[in-house]
Amino acid sequence: MPKFSNVVRCQVKPDAHEAFMAAFDDGPSYPGLQSQFVIKTGEHTYCSCGIWESEEALVAARPQMIGFLDTIRGLLVELSPELGLTDPVSGTVIYEEGLS
Repeated sequence: MPKFSNVVRCQVKPDAHEAFMAAFDDGPSYPGLQSQFVIKTGEHTYCSCGIWESEEALVAARPQMIGFLDTIRGLLVELSPELGLTDPVSGTVIYEEGLS
């Protein structure tokens, strides 16, 4: 069964970086989530990335992920009126190479 991934882009308020990262450190665990990492893409912009064992595991975790988002909404800046606070995408992992 192919793995599945989600990526969520967001912008954090200038004074909220530490609280944002602490939220991930203290955040929930999700059944089926194999790996999670946060990429700093700019001064205040980030992408949270997850690798899931399946699309079904990601779909099942969405309510819990939305609950987590609710705890950090106050740390985020609206990306645009159309997007709101986050720009999420997800899809099937079609290439993976384990390098060590």
